[in-house]
Amino acid sequence: MDVACISYQDTGFFSQTISDYIDDAPQLRPFYKYRPDLKGFAELLADKKVVADRAVLSTILTEQYARISDFGFTISDLVNQNILSLKADNTYTVTTGHQLNIFAGPLYFIYKIVTAIKLAKQLKAEFPDKNFVPVYWMASEDHDFAEINYTDIGGKKVHWWYEASGATGRINPDSIRKALNEYKGALGIEQHALELADIVEKAYAGFDKLADATRYLVNALFGQYGLVIVDADDARFKQQFAPIIEQDIIEQNSFKNIMATNEELEKLGVHIQVNPREINFFYLQDKSRERIVFENDSYHVLNTETRFTKEELQQEIAAHPERFSPNVVMRPLYQECILPNIAYIGGGAEVVYWLELRSTFEHYNVDFPILLLRNSGLVIRKESAAKIAKMELSTADIFKPAGTIKNDWVKKHTSHTLNLQEEWHELQAIFEKIKLRSSKIDATLAPSAEAVQARLKNAMDNLEKKLIKAEKRNYHTRLEQIEQIKAELFPKGGLQERTENFGLLYVKWGQNFIDELIRHFEPLDFQFAVLTEK
Repeated sequence: MDVACISYQDTGFFSQTISDYIDDAPQLRPFYKYRPDLKGFAELLADKKVVADRAVLSTILTEQYARISDFGFTISDLVNQNILSLKADNTYTVTTGHQLNIFAGPLYFIYKIVTAIKLAKQLKAEFPDKNFVPVYWMASEDHDFAEINYTDIGGKKVHWWYEASGATGRINPDSIRKALNEYKGALGIEQHALELADIVEKAYAGFDKLADATRYLVNALFGQYGLVIVDADDARFKQQFAPIIEQDIIEQNSFKNIMATNEELEKLGVHIQVNPREINFFYLQDKSRERIVFENDSYHVLNTETRFTKEELQQEIAAHPERFSPNVVMRPLYQECILPNIAYIGGGAEVVYWLELRSTFEHYNVDFPILLLRNSGLVIRKESAAKIAKMELSTADIFKPAGTIKNDWVKKHTSHTLNLQEEWHELQAIFEKIKLRSSKIDATLAPSAEAVQARLKNAMDNLEKKLIKAEKRNYHTRLEQIEQIKAELFPKGGLQERTENFGLLYVKWGQNFIDELIRHFEPLDFQFAVLTEK
């Protein structure tokens, strides 16, 4: 593939806050500690205090991977090496996280992981005396099944129809067969289709937990690059986090800190991504994950009869920390407590919501990681690239609204003059004379002359639009191609990566698709990559 890059801001799909963060805007600096560059990493590594129990981490990961190796799947030497290396004091993780979207969901699921792998490689080259392990954190405790039970592939929506409850990682995927067959059908039988079909078949038909099925799928795609996959739904991990669980539920520190931070961010015009609750933990059991609230001097698990006094709550946390599941604002802190982590890679909304959390990290004396915007990309097939070339469109052009592209194209290719700027300048000169003559007769007539001028300007603008519209009709066939290009590259009017599944791209290129992403993505350059098939 060939690659061309444009700024995130020029795509029109990223917030001003993300642009400000990338550009090191001074007003955002109080909300993070280290810049996302090599200098920032050097500073963090010099200061880093790891609170994670490395031995426990390595042991749990070994056990989790054993569950997929028991099904005859070979774990790469690099993954095993990385798991063992986590015991060493000079090993750090580079983490991204996501929900357990079936069939890897939209493309950005893949892009997040590629960014983590590429950044780990770059940090190793820059700091050769240290080890850096790319990590995918599975959001296995999340309970929003409706967000993960479908994917879009080639314009077809594949849906897993199932009434689920509780943590998604614990769901048995035995009811996914219809969706699995539909997905495999969408892949077809050519090129690498059967290879990918075999991977998803073994993943979703071979395990009784969605978390293990997802581990199998992601490991099949990324294991050769050393990616380590973490399922934090484990009592031993929660035991390390138990003191913070207890303190935060009782004292509501995260609520107080994040609310204060959000007030400051709102003053800067930042759109708040998440708002904390007074208690930011759920009570987790096999078939339920319900909020904990404090009411009537006791801790109540909503939609149940379960209640705890303060003393009973403390006893429950001590005996069963695995029953307490962090919500979206406490999960990052949990992650940083059980991993020797130095960077978190997320999408634009994730980076912004992490900016809300620094004060909570400082309250609990846990290091805040470097926040990195994941790489984004647009993949253009040969057929689409040929259309773009024929229309003489640039990389930046294709991100503009279709109407703008059409207007610009018509203006560029027409043999007629479609703008009335020259004529308007002439009329302006005439109106200056009219206003001068009017003011000499009666000073109060000047506003009337200006009003007539404004109405004429509006009429001229409308006439110019009609000229362009009329000329568009002369180029109707050519302009239809612009609509086709936009529909192919920006499904539903949004970025390709937010809708389209990776499946058909893998069918076309196989594992080489992943290789090309790793080769071309540059995590520290902060550029949107447009990848064109040669």
